[in-house]
Amino acid sequence: MMRKIALAAAVLLALSLPAWVGGVYYVNLASQVLIAALFAVSLNLLVGYAGLISLGQAGYLGVSAYIAAWLMLRLGWSHAGADAAALLGTAAVGAVFGIIALRASGISFLMITLALGQILWGLCFRWSDVTGGDNGLSGITRPHIAGLRLDNPVHFYYYALAVFALCWGLMTAWIRSPFGASIRGTRDQPRRMAALGYNVFLIRWITFTVSALFTAAAGILFLDYNQFISPQSMTLSASAETLLMVIAGGPGTSLGPVVGALLVVLLKEVASDFTTHWVMLLGVVYLLIGT
Repeated sequence: MMRKIALAAAVLLALSLPAWVGGVYYVNLASQVLIAALFAVSLNLLVGYAGLISLGQAGYLGVSAYIAAWLMLRLGWSHAGADAAALLGTAAVGAVFGIIALRASGISFLMITLALGQILWGLCFRWSDVTGGDNGLSGITRPHIAGLRLDNPVHFYYYALAVFALCWGLMTAWIRSPFGASIRGTRDQPRRMAALGYNVFLIRWITFTVSALFTAAAGILFLDYNQFISPQSMTLSASAETLLMVIAGGPGTSLGPVVGALLVVLLKEVASDFTTHWVMLLGVVYLLIGT
C-alpha cells in the first residue's frame, strides 16, 4: 500500500514539476534526469536482474543516436523513421555483441563488454566521413508531436517523461512476468536453471538484447535533447557513471536506478557550480558508495 502511495506521489510530482520548479534551467535539468534514469533502468536489466555487470552500455546509446542523426542529416529521413531504424539497428548490434560477451561470465564478461564498448567508441571516433569524428554530428532538430514544438523546454520535458514512463512500464511488466522470474533464476542459480531444462544462454542473450533496445530509446532522447552526438558520449566514463547510478539507487529494484540517476545528475550539476575539481568529488562519492 505504501509503495503505491509513494508511486502515485512521484507521478503527481513529475507531472506538476514545470509548474512549481521555476526557471528553464531546472526544467532542462529535470529532462536530463529523465534521460539518465532511462539509461540507468535499461542497464539495471543486466546488472540488477541478470547479474551481469557491463561497462560498455554507453556504446549502445551512442550507436542509437548516431544512426538517427545520420539518417536525418544525410538521407533526410523523418524523426519517426530514423528513430525506428535506430531502435532496430541498436538492438541488432546488441544481439551480435551479446553472442560474443555471454560466452564468458564474471570479470571476463565485464572486460569483454568494456572492449566492445571501446570498439564502438573507436569506430565513431575514427570513421569521420560518417560520424564526423571528434566533432560529432550537429544540426539535428527536435521533433514536432501533435503540433507541439519540442524546442519549448516544458514540452520536451513532458515528451521525455512520456517516453520514460512508457519504457519503465514495459520493463517493469516484463521483469514481473514469468520470463522475468527466469532471468532472476539465471542470476541466482544458473546451474540449477540449466538442470531444470532452461536455456541459460538464451535467457541472458534476450535480456542483453532488450537492454540494448531500451538503451537505444535513451540514446534517441539524448540526441533530441542535445541536438548533437559525439564519441564523448560513448566513453568508458559514461558507462561507469551509469553503472554508479544503478549501484547508488539499488540494483534489482524498479525505482532504485531512477533515484541513483537523480543523485548523480544533481551532484554533477551542483558540484560543478562550486568547483572546477567536481570530477574528483564525484570520484570520492563513487568510492563511498562502492564501500
